Amino acid sequence: MTEEGQYIYAIVATSEDKNFGHIGIGSRNDDVFTVCYRDIGAVISPSPVTKYPVSRANTIAHQKVMEEAMKYYPMLPVRFGTIGEGTGLIKEKVLKTRYDELKDLLGYVEDKIELGLKALWVNMQAIYKEIIDENRDIRSLRDRIMSKSIKSQRDQVRLGEMVKKTLDAKRMQDEKAILNSLKDLCVEQKSNNVFGDQMVTNSSFLISKDREKKFDEKVNKLSAKYDGRLKFKYVGPVPPCNFIEIVVKW
Repeated sequence: MTEEGQYIYAIVATSEDKNFGHIGIGSRNDDVFTVCYRDIGAVISPSPVTKYPVSRANTIAHQKVMEEAMKYYPMLPVRFGTIGEGTGLIKEKVLKTRYDELKDLLGYVEDKIELGLKALWVNMQAIYKEIIDENRDIRSLRDRIMSKSIKSQRDQVRLGEMVKKTLDAKRMQDEKAILNSLKDLCVEQKSNNVFGDQMVTNSSFLISKDREKKFDEKVNKLSAKYDGRLKFKYVGPVPPCNFIEIVVKW
C-alpha cells in the first residue's frame, strides 16, 4: 500500500483554516486546504508519497492551486512535487522552523505581482532581408554562393553562421529596447529562454500592484510602436514563480 502524505503547493500569509475545494493534483480530486502556524500557512492536499511526473496535467493542477491561493493571500510558490509525510511534519519542519524567513518573503511579495511578456517578430523574411541589406559581408558571400552552379558546403555553413550571429545581435538589440522602456516600472526583471528564431524576448517582471496600470499602458504603447514588426503576448498576474521558489528539504 502506498504511503499517504500531503502535497504542498504554496506558503501563504494567513492564520485561518481555508478550504479551496476539490482541486488537488492527481486524479483523486482531493480537497486543498491550509494548515497554519501562527500567521502563516501551507496550502496542501492529501497525496500518495510518490514522484509526480512533470506532465502538462500535473503542472497545470499545481499552477491552478497557486493561482487560487493568490486570490486571497500573499503567497510564495513551493517547488513542484514537494510532499510532506503529515501535517505535523509540515508545521514543524517548514512553518515553524523557517518562520522568520517565510514571514520576510511574504512581506516582500505582499504588494507585488508577476507579469509575463513575450515578443515575437511578425515577418521573418523581412528580418532576414534587413540582415542581408545591412551586412555587406553576408550579402557578398550569399551572392558568391548563388553565382556558382556547384554550391560549396563550407561557404553555405559559413553563411548560416554569419546570419545566425547577426540575427542574435538584432534580437538582443530589439530586446534591449523593449526592456529599457519597462525597467523603471518593475522591481525585478528576469529574461527566460527564448524558443525558435522568431522569439525576441521571453521576460518576467515583478512589479508593485499600484504600477500595474502604468505597466499595461506601456505594453500597449510598445505594441502600437512595433505594430507590423513585433507581436506581443502579455500574461498575468501570475504566481511569482520566476522570482521565488520555496525548496523544502526534509
